[in-house]
Parts: sequence; structure tokens; C-alpha cells
Amino acid sequence: MKYFLSIVLFSLVFSCNSSAQKKNSNEAEAFPISKSESEWKQELSSEQFYVMRESGTERAFSSPLDKNYKKGTYVCSACETPLYKSEHKFDSGTGWPSFDRVIEGNVAFGQDNDLGFSRNEEHCANCGGHLGHVFNDGPRNTTGKRHCINGVALKFIPES
Repeated sequence: MKYFLSIVLFSLVFSCNSSAQKKNSNEAEAFPISKSESEWKQELSSEQFYVMRESGTERAFSSPLDKNYKKGTYVCSACETPLYKSEHKFDSGTGWPSFDRVIEGNVAFGQDNDLGFSRNEEHCANCGGHLGHVFNDGPRNTTGKRHCINGVALKFIPES
């Protein structure tokens, strides 16, 4: 039992974006929506700014979107670009909303080496907002990917 708990704890600590990561890896990139730091601070909550513009992370299990199972689309909370469809969402048990695929063309990818190893970072292709990371431990019956996304980076639009 101790071995199992150790593995679960280790997985949670290293499975998604870490609060140790504070730099904005998107600084040098140009995106269709480009705003100054002060403009983003006016438009985003302090937690959204920390996650999306400083590449931070929200606390695990803190987002109501983690357990949202309604039909609809998850959009970028900064610019409302559609990012993920509800039919591709699954419960990963990590405490963050997880998806097995993105809406093609709306999510951009990069490398994040801030924890001493390489991870695949995801950000909105329209505004550059940091979303989370993608891992290769998702559902094997679909893509095998787990897009581990900060809930504050998303807004849910229910299907009408």
C-alpha cells in the first residue's frame, strides 16, 4: 500500500505543470492576438494571469471543469478560441481537466525544460496563453495522449 501511495504522490507532483515553472516560454513568439503585460493583467484574473502568461499552474483538483461532463466546447479563457471538445475529455485522476486530443490548428506546442527534463507544453495558438502539457499516458483505445490542462485557462461553452 505504501508503494502504491508513493507512486500516486510522485505522479501527481510531476504529472502536470509545476508552480516552479514561472517563465513565459511564449515571449519570443508572435501570435495573432498580442497584448502588453498590463493589458493582460487588466483582462485576466490574477490566477489566470499567473497560469496563462507566466506559465504557472493551478492547484490540483481546484477546477470545477475537472469534473464537468456536460456536452460542449472548451475555449481559451483569454481569447475564446475553441481548444477541446467535450467528447475528447476523460477523467485522468490527476486533478486537472484532461483530453485525448485538441481541436487541430488551435493549440500550439513547444518544449518546456524548467523542471530539469523535457515536457511538451501546450498554449493557445491565437493568443499564446499557456494551457498545460501533453503526455503519452492517455487512453490507449484512442490517441494515447493526455492533454493535462489548467482549468483557469479554459472556459466551457455548453452545447445548445
